[in-house]
Amino acid sequence: MEGSVLIVEDEEPVRQQLAVNLQSAGYQVHSAADVPQAEALMRRIRPDLVVLDWILPGIPGLPFARRLRSDQRTRDISIVLISDRTAENDMVAALDSGADDYLTKPYSARELLARIKAVMRRRTPQLADDIIEFAGLQLDPAAHRVSDRGREIELWTTEFRLLHFFMTHPGRIFSRARLLDEIWGHDAYVEERTVDVHIRRLRQGLAPAGQDTPIETVRGMGYRFCAGPACRPAGAAAPAFSRRPAFSAPRRWSAARSSGRAAATSCADSRDRRRRARASFPGCRSRRAGR
Repeated sequence: MEGSVLIVEDEEPVRQQLAVNLQSAGYQVHSAADVPQAEALMRRIRPDLVVLDWILPGIPGLPFARRLRSDQRTRDISIVLISDRTAENDMVAALDSGADDYLTKPYSARELLARIKAVMRRRTPQLADDIIEFAGLQLDPAAHRVSDRGREIELWTTEFRLLHFFMTHPGRIFSRARLLDEIWGHDAYVEERTVDVHIRRLRQGLAPAGQDTPIETVRGMGYRFCAGPACRPAGAAAPAFSRRPAFSAPRRWSAARSSGRAAATSCADSRDRRRRARASFPGCRSRRAGR
């Protein structure tokens, strides 16, 4: 099965023909004649993609696309908007409203299927159930499970979603505002500092497995997930050096003092040996005294 598609088309012959073509291509198909029917269906199902006609009775397709994008539950659903409007402004308006692709009438069934497949391929790994793994840290979205080399890590739902988002966008820096939009949704009334709290909890959850370091704080910008040394900024010191105490200069000074003391002791011993030698040969003392 290629995925599920919801067709929102008011003309029944067109809707039926679309359904037949998509079913033949391996898609699970649901159909609606207008926006209220589509909304009723989507309360029960969550399709992977919506084929949406612009001209519909009652509520047009464009406002419905905006509504899908503003709802946290449906914001990740792909949208292919179909219309007989060929002007560039109409195409731009459709894409700005959240459509992933725009198809003008008349179109062929092959072209529509090709565009649907292309949109489905562009869907990010975050929307799929593929297992993601970085440096031994493994996340299974379908099982809602995180593990490190076979050892399970327990995370709360929000922390799991944060980690999932980071792991599907490695190396990219995200501000607190962007993370709020991605994890909590546009309509959530949450303070930006809430992100810091959940980042700290996520690090605490990963710490027992030694996996707290991949989530880096980028000062003045936000956070990023870094799975390897390539993400470390150029010129940054390695952790081993950053943890080294800065006591090397005092140790070198102490060594110099010890060396000086040893040299002074050696000179004193030499003087003692010379005194003992003069005491053993009195003639040496008389000659020195006569000078």
